[in-house]
Amino acid sequence: IGFVTKTTPQGAPPPVNPITLAIAAGATFVARSFAGDIDHLASVIQQGINHRGFALIDILQPCVSFNHKNTYQWYRERVYKMEGEKDYNPSDKFAAFKKAQEWGDRIPIGVFYREERPVYESAFPALAKETLVSQPIEPLKVEKLLVEFF
Repeated sequence: IGFVTKTTPQGAPPPVNPITLAIAAGATFVARSFAGDIDHLASVIQQGINHRGFALIDILQPCVSFNHKNTYQWYRERVYKMEGEKDYNPSDKFAAFKKAQEWGDRIPIGVFYREERPVYESAFPALAKETLVSQPIEPLKVEKLLVEFF
């Protein structure tokens, strides 16, 4: 807070916690990873892509040009993988909020929250088989619709 940069000449505002914000907003896959751990990052991104629903992944990526405090080494000394905690359950929303508040000497990375629920498009039978754009256009039906609109 207050750090002066070219984009924040009056000082940086208080930060927003993207993990808690995403969980509160209803995201069903919320995770964080570190750019300095490529294998972990690739795994988290793959999980996010495969998740059916809204996924948010917070990636800790040091700015090597302007931020000389939060360097790769600074993150390496602090990040730890939640996958190593056998008692952590990513389906527990309350635990995810609590874990998302950890920042400082220890910074958790991994899947904070995951929930399986029906996705938006499952409510539309026309999308059950394939996307609308990949479905054939039936000229007679389109013509009928155009007549109704005009």
